[in-house]
Amino acid sequence: MTWHEKSPMRGTRLNLAAAALLASAWLPASSAADNGRPPAMPDGDRIRLAEAYRLAAEIGDGIWPGWRRVPFATVLVAGENEYFVRHPHPPAGAASLNRDDLLGSEVFVRPRTFSPGFLATFPVEGISTVVVGTAEATGSKSPADWVVTLLHEHFHQLQEAQPEFYEKTAALGLARGDTTGMWMLNFPFAYDAPPVQAAYAAAAAALRQALEPESESGADAAVPAYVKRRAALRAALSEDDRKYMDFQVWKEGVARYTQLRVARWAAERYRPTAAFAALPGYVPFDSLARDLEKAISTELAEQNLSEAKRVVFYPYGAAEALLLDRVRPSWRERYFKDLFTLDPAFENESPSK
Repeated sequence: MTWHEKSPMRGTRLNLAAAALLASAWLPASSAADNGRPPAMPDGDRIRLAEAYRLAAEIGDGIWPGWRRVPFATVLVAGENEYFVRHPHPPAGAASLNRDDLLGSEVFVRPRTFSPGFLATFPVEGISTVVVGTAEATGSKSPADWVVTLLHEHFHQLQEAQPEFYEKTAALGLARGDTTGMWMLNFPFAYDAPPVQAAYAAAAAALRQALEPESESGADAAVPAYVKRRAALRAALSEDDRKYMDFQVWKEGVARYTQLRVARWAAERYRPTAAFAALPGYVPFDSLARDLEKAISTELAEQNLSEAKRVVFYPYGAAEALLLDRVRPSWRERYFKDLFTLDPAFENESPSK
């Protein structure tokens, strides 16, 4: 799992593989019952969650092969309660609200144990589960923003569904004895080393330039210039730092890219339900897609490695994926074969396949 912290584009995003660590972050439970009756999910949250399921179903495998088959188990944290939806093994003690046809699932509720600002993907009752707060609690800018961010987390479920994902993550050797999963957050990457800072700044600037519209054909010098700066950045890193950057780019950067791809797909092919479009703060998916794309470019230009630390890998990885879409459209066919790195897609000086 991964643990997402606050970034310029997002509310708190958290994601860990260790149940013990999650337990330490839980809040005291409060009463879920109202006069003995299990509390229903708030209408607005129910509409948003249903829209996320509907959009995911319509996308199917249209962005990533195999995505359709991955369960979308969810815990919605709303007020003093949390709702288990599409979860095959809800915890003992959770009360059934019966089947909700809009959500396509039986819904279970229990008193809140997770933070209301959670936006996370980790095992709950042995099932990879998205745990998400309400739009208000997670700082979403619009209903559409909340939905595509939820699909960002759903993409983590696809990543973690790959054969022996957790064993292969451990085999990277980056935990250094940590059994909590916190190494994904606090790995001692050389964020403050001047040579690494300079190499990252040069690579980020070159990547941003390569994504400019005038570079779209790949015929000018921008793409080869980035490939050169990319190689220089990798050369400036120790082996473990290089593996850690690759892991973060592969997992979090590509999830951020997927978030943008979902918004673009919805803008071109999806018709929101009337109830969703009527929610306060609604903006169309095409407007959201433009904002997400602009944010990636802005963060590449403005984020400082020493200050932002691992957060830089979100826009950097998303930008690499966008560049690969342009110069090597087949890269996604090998994404789940070349686990934890995008490097094979950049092996040739002139990626054009």
